[in-house]
Amino acid sequence: MKPQERLTDALYGLGWSTVKKLPEPVATRLGRTIADIAWKQRGTGVRRLESNYARVVPGASPERLAALSRAGMRSYLRYWMESFRLPTWSAERIKAGFAPKGVHHLTDALAEGRGVVLALPHLANWDLAGAWATTALGIPFTTVAERLKPEALYDRFVAYREGLGMEVLPHTGGTAFGALARRLRGGGLVCLVADRDLSASGVEVEFFGETARMPAGPALLAQHTGAVLLSATLWYDDSPVMQGRIHPPIEVPGTGTRREKVAVMTQALADSFAAGIAGHPQDWHMLQPLWLADLDPAKAAEKGVS
Repeated sequence: MKPQERLTDALYGLGWSTVKKLPEPVATRLGRTIADIAWKQRGTGVRRLESNYARVVPGASPERLAALSRAGMRSYLRYWMESFRLPTWSAERIKAGFAPKGVHHLTDALAEGRGVVLALPHLANWDLAGAWATTALGIPFTTVAERLKPEALYDRFVAYREGLGMEVLPHTGGTAFGALARRLRGGGLVCLVADRDLSASGVEVEFFGETARMPAGPALLAQHTGAVLLSATLWYDDSPVMQGRIHPPIEVPGTGTRREKVAVMTQALADSFAAGIAGHPQDWHMLQPLWLADLDPAKAAEKGVS
């Protein structure tokens, strides 16, 4: 294990071992303090977050973008403070911690015996939403996790999410799609964070007026298995309760090739994500390049994107 990887693993381990023992108000203040320090340092992640917000809020002044990135870092650290503490939350606390609308879109489909693919962007706390589903609804589900380095850190995340009632499959290895398809054919629920393509072979979509690439998996799984494809968006307000909405089903187009159908469905997901992000940009935790212009240095230079 490289020294940097060892340090990263140790820091996350410290979070899960120490933050979960803190009283909630203390953890909240700690998260905000860390967020403000990171924001003032203006590292790569903060600058990328601000650049991404510039797409979401076109024409925003530098002062507006700075305020958004500060709020975004506070939201991001709220996610981490909650996640470090989630394993200690009671069932009642988890049930009270999330107030989603449109849940009938999910429960109706499952009641009919159909599998459901629930796709969502990096908004607010998707782990809390998952814990709520397993606790409040009693619905187990399967998800996919990115292979993190070091391996020990990946193992920490898998153990954490499995402790919340999720089945976690590795993103790499080639077997995830088949396993997810089997869960869906059995009438199960699959939840996928789907606003950033990790394979570099996803579907090009228009996202806030520019081209981005998003994973084809959710649409492919829905087509392949007959599962219902739903999108969900999450956000924080001024209360301790996270808000959310499950949107109406995205239908498989009646005509076109499989690739064309996947493109249409993935664009519909992107549009749904964009609406949720535009309403609550500070809760979109995208600290990585997303648009093709940012992934391609030549295009980025042409557009003056940094």
